[in-house]
Amino acid sequence: MSAAKRPRSRARRVLTIVALSLAGLLVAGVVGIVVWSQVGVMDAEAGPLASVREDDRIVVAATGGNVVMSPASGESTVGLVFIPGAKVQAEAYEAKLSGLVAEDGMTVVITRPWLNLAFFDPRPLSDFTSAAPGVDAWLVGGHSLGGVRACQLAPDADGLVLFGSYCANDLSDSGLPVLSISGAEDGLSTPEKIQDARGMLPADAAFVEIAGAAHASFGDYGPQAGDGTPAIDGADMTAEITASVAELLPRL
Repeated sequence: MSAAKRPRSRARRVLTIVALSLAGLLVAGVVGIVVWSQVGVMDAEAGPLASVREDDRIVVAATGGNVVMSPASGESTVGLVFIPGAKVQAEAYEAKLSGLVAEDGMTVVITRPWLNLAFFDPRPLSDFTSAAPGVDAWLVGGHSLGGVRACQLAPDADGLVLFGSYCANDLSDSGLPVLSISGAEDGLSTPEKIQDARGMLPADAAFVEIAGAAHASFGDYGPQAGDGTPAIDGADMTAEITASVAELLPRL
């Protein structure tokens, strides 16, 4: 009887060791992802950020952990939920999106994705639009990997804007108003990649390629590895973004 028990005891010990090993690998993987997500975060440049905070046409607030930019002159009827690129600080996009607030009267909610990576953020669009309940129509958009996440949230929005990005899910039959803004010098979301993914968007999607714009031109966080060389300054880039989005608004 004791001999019969020994094989079962050994099997239990083996299973216990395997289970503990798998649990250890899982914990190590999770810890590794958390640590990696916090290393190399690209912070907002001080100058462009200060220009927004000093602009009396724009009110900047922290609501629900997100950056909310709204016009000082009154309430908005149109808003944009904007999702940052991987490991880019939310504030790094304030200056480039400031024209939408100051000139077009939009409210802009810049999210702070979990672990600085939009793919790990499961929150629905309503978690962000609740920051401005008075807004009637919402665009969702994002830069780089943030744009990929925006595509996933787009069915719950009134329109989609991609900033140096493209969709991985098929929205071709969605009927959504869509704008894709890309950079001619983008070394990451290259013009070729933008065109290759065009079939994921509705046939009437608008495409704007900004001359001289690189991948990092859509924010103010400094140069990015693998990117092209920008040939457009920050003010001109802001103006291009503002004008391009303004042309989409009548379709909402």
